[in-house]
Amino acid sequence: MQHSSRGSKPLRTLRFTATTKRQVADTVAEEEPLEIQLIHQGRTHPVAITMRTPGRDLDLAIGFLFTEGLLPPGHRVGGGGAQVQTNKVSLPWPEHLPLSLRRIERHSYTSSSCGVCGKTSLEMVYSTVPFAQVPATWSVPAEVLPTLPDRLRAAQELFATTGGIHAAGLFDRSGVLLQHAEDVGRHNAVDKLIGHYYTMNFLPLHEYILVLSGRASFELLQKAAMAGIPFVASVGAPSSLAVELAEDQGITLCGFVRAGGFNCYTHPERIT
Repeated sequence: MQHSSRGSKPLRTLRFTATTKRQVADTVAEEEPLEIQLIHQGRTHPVAITMRTPGRDLDLAIGFLFTEGLLPPGHRVGGGGAQVQTNKVSLPWPEHLPLSLRRIERHSYTSSSCGVCGKTSLEMVYSTVPFAQVPATWSVPAEVLPTLPDRLRAAQELFATTGGIHAAGLFDRSGVLLQHAEDVGRHNAVDKLIGHYYTMNFLPLHEYILVLSGRASFELLQKAAMAGIPFVASVGAPSSLAVELAEDQGITLCGFVRAGGFNCYTHPERIT
């Protein structure tokens, strides 16, 4: 099920050419802060403030809590007690789960572009990945991969109207787009996508391909590893740390995926 387009804002701007200047109508992607709070034992604990595109805020909050290692898989969070307000999501924390306030402290602020800063080593990721690696028991024809970014782009309503937004899409091995999310922040789009499947109790995503509209950075590979996604394809380039993490976690990582070909950096055994 795909979600309706939200998060754009009309405005007037000046259009310049070499010889003219005129006022035209334009549409830009919205970027606003979202505060994520946890309610535990009668107290409210701020977790993070992230700059995001409004829409699917509950998916974003749950996806963030899970992919950042604060929330274990398989738990019901929020439910009828979740409070989604303008630029704020408050979630009741499961009473039977301990809440580490020390882990919360490092998440106080994150921008729309960089993800959570301050990760200094791969060991931090290795210690929190909840699902075991899976062997390469399935593969994707090489000719299918270059078609995926265009299929994702065709579904991006906000990109079509603003031209300035990222997307993350989950595909099956035959190239069918199952779900996608858009946001001004790359990591927010991935969190919205993973949060959707967390609430459906559908993790791990061992059978699927994550397609990124931009580059493949370390924090995005970390989130894929948390969700058990074994295959990541990006339109842009990967970073060196993303490649290292993908190699260690058994993730097939492809970059520069576009018509005409792609580069495979790790675990090419999933490509035929």
